Amino acid sequence: MTTRQQASASSGLLDRFDWRVMAQASLAAFVTYLSMYAFRKPFTAATYEGRSVLGIDYKILLIVLQLIGYTLSKFIGVRFVSSLPKASRMRALATLMATAWLSLLLFAIVPYPYNAVCMFLNGLPLGMIWGVVFSYLEGRRSTELLGGIMASSFIVSSGLVKNIGVGVLVSARADEFWMPFVTAAVFIPLLLTGMYLLHRVPPPSREDVDRRSARDPMTAKERKAFFGQFAPGILSAVLLYVALTVFRDLRDNFAVEIWGELGYSGMPQLLVLSEIPIAFSVLLLISLMVLLHNNRIAFHTTHFICIACGLLLFGSTWLHDRHILGSIGWMIVAGFSMYLPYMCYHTLYFERWIAHYRVRGNIGYLMYLSDSFGYLGSTAVLLFRNFSDTGTGWLPFFSWSAGLVSIAMIVLGLTSLAFFRSMDRWQNQMT
Repeated sequence: MTTRQQASASSGLLDRFDWRVMAQASLAAFVTYLSMYAFRKPFTAATYEGRSVLGIDYKILLIVLQLIGYTLSKFIGVRFVSSLPKASRMRALATLMATAWLSLLLFAIVPYPYNAVCMFLNGLPLGMIWGVVFSYLEGRRSTELLGGIMASSFIVSSGLVKNIGVGVLVSARADEFWMPFVTAAVFIPLLLTGMYLLHRVPPPSREDVDRRSARDPMTAKERKAFFGQFAPGILSAVLLYVALTVFRDLRDNFAVEIWGELGYSGMPQLLVLSEIPIAFSVLLLISLMVLLHNNRIAFHTTHFICIACGLLLFGSTWLHDRHILGSIGWMIVAGFSMYLPYMCYHTLYFERWIAHYRVRGNIGYLMYLSDSFGYLGSTAVLLFRNFSDTGTGWLPFFSWSAGLVSIAMIVLGLTSLAFFRSMDRWQNQMT
């Protein structure tokens, strides 16, 4: 497609969007993925105080075992999700969610401490949910908007699910082992509604394919060729995603403890209220990227976003450590600085990468390659935190991590930008 043809295709783009399809797809993805969190995160609302297994804090053990299952699921997903036939997506989604709910039932009825293994079984199917759901959204001119709405679900859903989990513990008088199963049951009608709407989403239009390229299942040979072509860029992307995932999991899994050490232990509503401005601002910025019709410009813009957010995270942490920035403001700014580039990965970065270079592939391959190492890194950090015997609380550890992650965002963002710009120059010389 020539530059003139691209400009013509871009004109009036928003006018030609099928708003009915967009509304249905975004609602379906948001509801489905929000419901998934009710099967994954409610157990973190409990403290399991005074329990340990082989010297490991029981809650950390549950998180680590779930992460191991989730991480293994991501490695499986590199092949499974990237090669999943479109006709099999809904059956796969239903099977994965049913397996996750069964694991929560086993967690409730298997005696402590042996029930901890059930969290490994819980993470194993849930790690592939994102790829199956997002496969309905990728390759569209409105993918950023659709993906942004879907991605905003995992900004607000974790706090919402944990808040409901606390309510189940207090109001329903469920114990800490039955609470995750009961909380998930509350979300089943919402999950089924989301899956029904998702199943009825039509495929990308012909114009979508012209603008963003077709997204087809990948063979092993195609995955190998893709990696060989973009190896340095993939390495930078994976390392950066590892840093973001580790920081996100620390902030998410131990939000109750961090807020408590900040002096807000009696305000569980902050788990949700502090995430609302983050979700709104991130969704707005991600959605505006749909207006950037040029795939090359949009792709490189994500690098500048990552670098800017790294600077913002570093600056806000420095100000908070010196008591210049308040705790609530810092938690919101830190969350925004992490979630914006994190959401770019899920909605924009890989989408525009494939569209810009017009290569055969799908987001599932790149996302699951990054996710697998991201969660592996998160598991390693949790184990280090448990066995390092630093004697520090979660707040100092979180603040220290924010500083390291901010530096990684800046350095790796610049490294990735340099590689892809050199690749663009090489391609221009070849043509």
